[in-house]
Amino acid sequence: MVCLRVYMDYASTTPIDPRVLKVMIPFLKKKFGNPMSLHYYGFEAKKALEEARETVAKSMNANFNEIIFTSSATESNNLAIKGAAFANKDKGNHIIVSSIEHKCVLESAKWLEKFGFKVDYLPVDKDGVVDVEKLKSMIRKETILVSVMHANNEIGTIEPVEEIGKICKEEGVYFHSDAAQSFGKIQVDVKKFNVDLLTVSSHKMYGPKGVAALYVKEGTKIEPILHGGGHEFGLRASTVNVPAIVGFAEAVRIAEKEMEEEGRRLRRFRDKIIKEVLDKIDDSHLNGHPLKRLPNNVNFWFGGVDGEVLVGILDEYGVCASSGSACHLTSLEPSHVLLAIGLRLEEAMGSLRLSMGRWTTKEEVDYVLEVLPKAVEKVRSLSKRR
Repeated sequence: MVCLRVYMDYASTTPIDPRVLKVMIPFLKKKFGNPMSLHYYGFEAKKALEEARETVAKSMNANFNEIIFTSSATESNNLAIKGAAFANKDKGNHIIVSSIEHKCVLESAKWLEKFGFKVDYLPVDKDGVVDVEKLKSMIRKETILVSVMHANNEIGTIEPVEEIGKICKEEGVYFHSDAAQSFGKIQVDVKKFNVDLLTVSSHKMYGPKGVAALYVKEGTKIEPILHGGGHEFGLRASTVNVPAIVGFAEAVRIAEKEMEEEGRRLRRFRDKIIKEVLDKIDDSHLNGHPLKRLPNNVNFWFGGVDGEVLVGILDEYGVCASSGSACHLTSLEPSHVLLAIGLRLEEAMGSLRLSMGRWTTKEEVDYVLEVLPKAVEKVRSLSKRR
């Protein structure tokens, strides 16, 4: 019987902060208007929408009119990749994406190949850091877009986006970065990054599901992928989800106030887990950069361990974790991210991601460190019996 339930999967999704829910409730009940309506309820919703847009814009050093609200990071990434490609096909047909991007970026780029676009994949080193010198050599006259995420969702590695942005700016190529995992955890500054397009997500930072945003730098040519009314500056048709957007903005406000202190606390937990696991569990290995990683992310592979079985046994102990990104848990294939950093098939299949958050406690971390060695040993003993 489980005595303690420990959530260690914040990278998959976060619980909504009660402070966020509180500001949303009026817009789910009395302030229910459509911001496109020309009457009191519409004006009320419109005011809330634009205040939220201003909040999100300021948090990343953007302008008010550069924030497009969407339904998810997946939609934002699709809009960025496909929208930029089709809007700039007169200039060229070449796109570069890193080999460790989220599936929605990789699949969007792959889909564009059906329409004559050429896609090249930027390699990473053993820590998951992209090869900047290789990027320089890959850019050619026909290149219109480079997409490299700010921080990886599986292994937590933070990419050198400032350097990449500078290169893209010098070459006259659009730069998109998926910051869904980093926004709200570490500083995101679109001007410092030199990005033209940047994706952020609400449910990764204690806001509601069903809302995200895409930063589109003023002057960036992009085509909408949803057609209909003139919502979101003509770039995204569909009635906007005002309650969720209001909640997203409140989550951003809270993150701005608490991110620095929360980051320090989570880094202590992160480093404690890394040290103790590597010291106490034989044949354990850290995935991702040892230092340049998100404050809440640890990812290991264990020799002689099936990651899916390990997650199941940890769940029996009350620990909720992941063996890869939650968006493709139904797949039996190894993580493309782990293969990209050079792991062999069997090594990639033995991975475990532990991701912490706002309500993670020292007691929970200590409990995980107590049961994880037992769980690993149990998986190894089961494997030997087969």
